[in-house]
Amino acid sequence: MIVAIANQKGGVGKTTTAINLAAALALRGRRTLLIDLDPQGNSTMSFLDSHGVERNMYDALVDDAVGLAGVRVASKVEGLDVAPARIALAKLESKLVGEIDAHFRLKDRVDAVRAEYDAIVIDCPPTLGLLTVNALVASTHLLIPIQSSYFALEGTDDLLETVDKVRQRANPGLQILGVLITMHDRRTSLAKDIRQQIQRVFGTKVFNTVITKSVRLEESPAYKEAIFSFAPASSGATEYYRLCEEVIDRV
Repeated sequence: MIVAIANQKGGVGKTTTAINLAAALALRGRRTLLIDLDPQGNSTMSFLDSHGVERNMYDALVDDAVGLAGVRVASKVEGLDVAPARIALAKLESKLVGEIDAHFRLKDRVDAVRAEYDAIVIDCPPTLGLLTVNALVASTHLLIPIQSSYFALEGTDDLLETVDKVRQRANPGLQILGVLITMHDRRTSLAKDIRQQIQRVFGTKVFNTVITKSVRLEESPAYKEAIFSFAPASSGATEYYRLCEEVIDRV
């Protein structure tokens, strides 16, 4: 299982979902690799001291001799490795322009280590550029987080169009694993209406699990912890455990 977590709209909970889904899978006994493809490196900073990282995903993608094996670092969560990102990743598109295998770089790297892991989770940047396309080409499944807000569905057509193009040529087996509603405020009627709207558009693809707004979820990365060790009794921990179960069931 290789799951890309993508939505070109920023601030929808991609990184929160990536770090906590990856941690939940590892805690369930699945050897897991979290690949941070966002130049901001927030997934990386949620588990590692980024200043102590010598090599990162830029090195893995531009240097055949490095690969994922040369950049991955064991996290504090047993069974979870992290392939870190640094701001250098922002230069990747210009570096690979004109390269015939530009869209397949990550797939080649993932294929080299895939047998070592039960699950690979990829945190994508909030764009539909080369990095996100690399993630879609390398993945077996796509998970789309959508914030429970007025502009929730803005931009999803562009993402789905990109998915269709990737399926037509580079990765015909790519499946939409599901749509995850995030930052949901159960107290408001607007949030309820938006949830119904998302369900009308995506139907059975919408996960039963809904991630509610949580201060604990926002705080945990600052302490370099997943929600399960930072606040194990919180709603966020319960909800991401449920999401993990749904992901396992769907795959």
